[in-house]
Amino acid sequence: MAEDEVNYASVVFKSNQQQKSEGKLIKKEETVYDKVKVQNKATEQTPVTNASAEFLPDKKSNHRCRHYQQLACCLGTLCIILVLVIIAVGVYHVTSIYENDETELNQLKENQTTLNAVNRNLTKLNNKLSSDNEDLKRNQTQLTLQMNNLTQTFNVLDKEVTNLTKENRNLKDKNKELKTQNKDLEAEKKNLTETEIQNLTTSSNEHNVSRAQWSIDAYCPQENNNRKCKACQKGWELNSSCYATNNADQGERKTWEEARKDCRGKISDLAVAINEEETKIICEKSWQKNENTGYWIGLRVEDGKWKWLDGRDLTNNSWIDQSSPSDGHCAISLQNQGFKSVSCDEKNRWICKKKALSV
Repeated sequence: MAEDEVNYASVVFKSNQQQKSEGKLIKKEETVYDKVKVQNKATEQTPVTNASAEFLPDKKSNHRCRHYQQLACCLGTLCIILVLVIIAVGVYHVTSIYENDETELNQLKENQTTLNAVNRNLTKLNNKLSSDNEDLKRNQTQLTLQMNNLTQTFNVLDKEVTNLTKENRNLKDKNKELKTQNKDLEAEKKNLTETEIQNLTTSSNEHNVSRAQWSIDAYCPQENNNRKCKACQKGWELNSSCYATNNADQGERKTWEEARKDCRGKISDLAVAINEEETKIICEKSWQKNENTGYWIGLRVEDGKWKWLDGRDLTNNSWIDQSSPSDGHCAISLQNQGFKSVSCDEKNRWICKKKALSV
């Protein structure tokens, strides 16, 4: 029954790795079977049995080595697979990170573009606000100046109001004085006697009688205790109306307004022409010899139109050499030349006209 017995042997390996030979380092591994221990459970073995037991551990060792090699191969394969999986996961992770980074980068670029646009808008807004601020400062300066001017004006007006108040008080005092004087005058009027009133009435009547007497003497002069009345007073010529030609010397000539005032003082006015006959009469009376001078008549420009003093418009433009009227111009009459437009401020002779009396 020696075949059923199990013998155990132990092998101790020793290695000599570094040996120096002739100054050089030589790495060499040698396997030396130094000791072989065999343990026998059955002490009663024959030498033949011990001899066969020496080969059994070698076979088992080879089997174990192959088993270990297969195990190492499997572990290596697993390690390679694991490494490949790790690499794949790393690549996927890196790719995912890259894609995320690229997405984030694009998002950051978009955000940067948006921020740049916002920044530009804010810059424009800031520039506009700065400009508005400058305008407000200028307006504030102007308003300050205006306020100072208004303050000065207010002070001046306040002084004027004070002065006007004083003047108003003075006027009120004067008004009281005038009222007092008026009362005194009313009292004096009441104190007038009927005789004084009658004397005043008599004086007025005498004045009217004197004026009437002058009119009678002018139109009906007394000759040899007889009176002979005429249609025109002395110094006036009759031609359907009474005309007075004023042949004033150079220093006594008058403007159009002055000439009209003189005619009114004679209860007449500057001559006007109603028809062709009166136009001819007026021109004939402009008779001064050896002088190219004219006579004022009652025709002037009003509101861009030629008008007579009686309110009529000049309908026949052939009567005057300048049909285009100019404000500030009046008409003079020239002998055998018709009417002429000149400035109303010139000084000329003049012709007055008034109605003739029926005799």
